[in-house]
Amino acid sequence: MVNTGLTLPKVRCRRIEEADTEKVVALLTRGFAARRQRPFWEGVMAHLARRPVPPEAPRFGLMLESEGTAVGAILQIFSTLPASDAGQDGAMRCNVSSWYVDPPFRGFAPFLVSQALKQKSVTYLNVTAAPHTRRIVEAQGYVRYGNGVFIALPCLSRTREPARILPADAEPRAPFEAYERQVLKDHADSGCMSVWCETPERAYPFVFRERLVKGLLTCAQLIYCPDIADFVRFAAPLGRYLAWRGRPLVILDANGPVRGLVGRYFDDTMPRYFKGPVRPRLGDLAYTETAFFGV
Repeated sequence: MVNTGLTLPKVRCRRIEEADTEKVVALLTRGFAARRQRPFWEGVMAHLARRPVPPEAPRFGLMLESEGTAVGAILQIFSTLPASDAGQDGAMRCNVSSWYVDPPFRGFAPFLVSQALKQKSVTYLNVTAAPHTRRIVEAQGYVRYGNGVFIALPCLSRTREPARILPADAEPRAPFEAYERQVLKDHADSGCMSVWCETPERAYPFVFRERLVKGLLTCAQLIYCPDIADFVRFAAPLGRYLAWRGRPLVILDANGPVRGLVGRYFDDTMPRYFKGPVRPRLGDLAYTETAFFGV
């Protein structure tokens, strides 16, 4: 045996606890220094600390620790899908977000990722894969379910179906699913625009998030709706509602041009990936980093 004189660092992977917040904020601040400053990560950790999580699910995610120092982290946002969306009651979903490992410990990065993706019953989402990471994401077993985005001018839609737009805290006269009220409330509390679109037969929930295109143009991104067809159906009243609030353009996930909407499709822009038993549908970015943090 040859004695190289090298000592391997002792590294362990464990859940991030609330007491680790400062260490994780410092780690992510240096890891994403070119794009996100410390106040952003402080806000992310504060939000994760106060939101409810499914039983037994990590509140923040996982970290790599060496001699008491955080040297790697991967954030996780767990949520439970309603039966109508998941096809089964209580199915769990996890948005895997914002992972970083310090350069001297990059050899442990695959171990961190494998621990974060190990639950076979959970559907994992990656909704912000940067171009240089997409091959890595696919090698990890993710499948692309959304290819691009459609930028629509919904107020120009020719649909003329009457509907009344109500704020999330209003009580619609028409029926709705019980979980939909919670979806609207949770996202309104996170800074999203949550509204009901009420017709005589049903009240439909919609969630939007303000976005800046190229740092200049204010748009609304569609975060949640029961079905993209529902957005097309009510594009005119929703478009007028948003236009009056300075957001005439709406960005929505798509796999091609959306029939019935005025706008343009952009392929291979903001692709969405999943790994697990339940294929997500377009029009549902609820409880993700896009919804909560605007990324």
